[in-house]
Amino acid sequence: MAAKKTTRVDEKTDVSKSKAKREARRKQVEKERRQKRVSRTTGILVTTVLVLAFAALVGRQLYIMAIRTTPHRDFSAGLTADGKIENADMKSAVTLADYKNITIPEDEVAATAEEVEGEIDSMLSSYKELKTDGDLVIADGDEVNIDYVGTVDGVEFEGGNSGGAGSDLVIGSGSFVDDFEQQLIGHKPGEEVTVEVTFPEDYNEELGGKDASFAVTIHGIQKVPELTDEFVAENLAETEGVSTAEEYRAQVENEFRAGHVEEYITEYVVENSVINTYPKKYLKAAKSLLKYSDNNGEDIDDEIAYEKELTQRAKEEVKEAMVYQAVFEDAGLSFDVQAYFDEMAGESGEEYVDSLKENYGEAYLAQNEMRQAVIEYLTGLYE
Repeated sequence: MAAKKTTRVDEKTDVSKSKAKREARRKQVEKERRQKRVSRTTGILVTTVLVLAFAALVGRQLYIMAIRTTPHRDFSAGLTADGKIENADMKSAVTLADYKNITIPEDEVAATAEEVEGEIDSMLSSYKELKTDGDLVIADGDEVNIDYVGTVDGVEFEGGNSGGAGSDLVIGSGSFVDDFEQQLIGHKPGEEVTVEVTFPEDYNEELGGKDASFAVTIHGIQKVPELTDEFVAENLAETEGVSTAEEYRAQVENEFRAGHVEEYITEYVVENSVINTYPKKYLKAAKSLLKYSDNNGEDIDDEIAYEKELTQRAKEEVKEAMVYQAVFEDAGLSFDVQAYFDEMAGESGEEYVDSLKENYGEAYLAQNEMRQAVIEYLTGLYE
């Protein structure tokens, strides 16, 4: 009878330990392989991201280079000698608004009281006279003419002497330091007044916070005339063709209304006309001119956004030019370019005309004259 094979407990333990070590080693090897795979994959991903980022950057730069506008100052670029846009058929490029049947809302074009009074006040101010009557008394709001010499501790300071040239000052305007102006109230032309002031602490390094004394000579008070029939007859009858204050006021109102009508009509025609196609060459020239006026496009944070905005602005300007030209041609208008330059030379001299031609070009000047002819035509339809 064969003897049974027996396994000692310590042998089983040795086998288990060996197996555990092999399993641990296997797991470690697998872990290292996995880490290598992950590292390799991560490297590929990083490289891919970098390549794509670089490609995007290069692509963006190439795109910017492709759309970037070159600035120039050629106002006449893209125009013919008679001021029209080169190679552009306005009949097909523009669908014109019905410019002959515009309803003008009176409440939008009537002169406002503020406009009329402002114009009259401005005109009257140009006729103001310096009154030296010793019975006149300076009041708040008066415009006075004075000379002054300022001193600090008895010593004159720079900028504190009017030099005898006479200086106009509106009382209450706050033009002079501290309460200088208020101290003149109640005084009269011909008087010499001592005005004491204190400069603000932050005035300047030399005078800040110091007390000063001004020796002031009051020459007179500027008086603005009133709009009366007598004033109009004496000063405006010949130049303005009016004889009464009422006639002059009505004339001012009519002038403002005419300006508002012109603005309303021209804006209406441009806004309600449709551009079917933009002339590429002229649009490009308009963008270049706008970029030049934008200081050559310096300090741009986002060139792509800037170019989009530049294109929109250029289209607005080109649309206006196209609509004016379309009306000019549709209405059968015309003008003599040379006669226009000759008339301008007769009014302002040849040197002036030559200067305009040099700065803007004859084509651009002709375009402006064409525009003026259209404006006169349109407003004439509604007189």
